[in-house]
Amino acid sequence: MTLNHEITLQPGQVVKILKGRDAGQYAVIVSIEDSRFVWIADGDKRKFDGAKKKNVLHLEPQSYISSEVVNSLQESGRVTNGKLRFALGQFVSDKSKADQKGD
Repeated sequence: MTLNHEITLQPGQVVKILKGRDAGQYAVIVSIEDSRFVWIADGDKRKFDGAKKKNVLHLEPQSYISSEVVNSLQESGRVTNGKLRFALGQFVSDKSKADQKGD
């Protein structure tokens, strides 16, 4: 099994959860603990205040990075759950459009 290390993880980036209870769902990285662990939230089931610590090996990084989430984290160190839901909604709609085009 080869791991995709071309995409570096950063706050505001959308990831697909590969292992655990939420496998198959998408979330946003809200902070990075170290080279092995990040904190993720989706703004719905997993709120910003109750972010989940995940091993990076259990995540599949996506190329989409939400500028709204990044700006909010830089300005205040926090992000609203609504912005997390909005970012994931944008990602899913962009992904479905790309799938329809056959990209």
